[in-house]
Amino acid sequence: MSVNYAAGLSPYADKGICGLPEVFDTPEEVKAKVETLAQLIRDSQYMVVHSGAGISTSSGIPDFRGPKGVWTMEQKGEAPHFDTTFEDAKPSLTHLALLQLQRAGYLKYLISQNVDGLHLRSGFPRDRLSELHGNMFVEECEKCGKQYVRDTVIGVMGLKPTGRYCEVTRSRGLRACRGKLISTILDWEDSLPDRDLNRADEASRRADLALTLGTSLQIKPSGDLPLLTKRTGGKVVIVNLQPTKHDKHAHLHIHGYVDEVMSQLMKLLGLEIPEWAGPTLCENSGGDADILPYGAWKKEVKIELKIEEKKDLGLKKKRTNNKNAEITEKGVKKEEEEDTKCEQEALIDSRFEPVTTENVKSSSQNSLCSSTLDDTDTCEAKKPRTDPPSS
Repeated sequence: MSVNYAAGLSPYADKGICGLPEVFDTPEEVKAKVETLAQLIRDSQYMVVHSGAGISTSSGIPDFRGPKGVWTMEQKGEAPHFDTTFEDAKPSLTHLALLQLQRAGYLKYLISQNVDGLHLRSGFPRDRLSELHGNMFVEECEKCGKQYVRDTVIGVMGLKPTGRYCEVTRSRGLRACRGKLISTILDWEDSLPDRDLNRADEASRRADLALTLGTSLQIKPSGDLPLLTKRTGGKVVIVNLQPTKHDKHAHLHIHGYVDEVMSQLMKLLGLEIPEWAGPTLCENSGGDADILPYGAWKKEVKIELKIEEKKDLGLKKKRTNNKNAEITEKGVKKEEEEDTKCEQEALIDSRFEPVTTENVKSSSQNSLCSSTLDDTDTCEAKKPRTDPPSS
């Protein structure tokens, strides 16, 4: 199938600013900037890359808004030139460099606006990849969500049925799902896939370095994702020949060919760019600890918050128990003090009472009673309060 998939999209007037002049840094400037980029990557704990159509031009697939882009040529009334088909296109140096950066642990997540499938066919793991605008080689069951990666392009766009059905077998050996398979390629008015967009959003917020390659960042919401990294304290690096929508937010802007920039970068990092041996599908990266499954980051934060809440409640209960114990202890001490005070008052009163024969008799009787009822008094004496006072 021709790489001019744009011809299959519905008409749309606002396609952004096309045909802006390209700007080139001098070789010395590119070298100095790439050295800065290499150091940023070494210092980064979580780098996310945002790729656009500019990284596939060396594979023979034209971009959209460049001097020879699809939309640019359309505005001029000319037809774009295509050197290959989607099936025959090979991953560029940049595609393979990104694969090696992921394997080396530098690249944690890749967010792409491209539909050419070259990231997937290069062997980049799917659990670290969000393809926000779809993939020409992937169809999805509209019923259960199962995706199928094909060797040839699906042939339809705009989330339309492909004519095939889902083959997933239900539990207990029941019949297959049989849901309709649809293309994953978005048309202009289609919503971005929730799974890919949510994971891209999570990764962008978590990143401390956002590297954008070959994209003008004009299409929303994918073009605004690097700003999430900056808002959370990270840095944005833009590699593009044309001006982009978010140049003013960039910590570093390199005006150069993406393949040349990536080639220099890999040498500085001491990494070799792997050879491409044909289409390779990698479903996951091996379950490393630094990659979270869909939604896990939010769940992890919620779990941590719950643990903290439980700790706070535990501390509050402990403080309350300690406080109650103090109140009880104070209550016991207060009662003992009152009893002692009463005894002292009674003793004082007896000292100042006039001595008479009757007093002497009553005193002796009281003494007898005290001696005979000593055990009883001990049993009947008021016990200290041990239960906490009611609030």
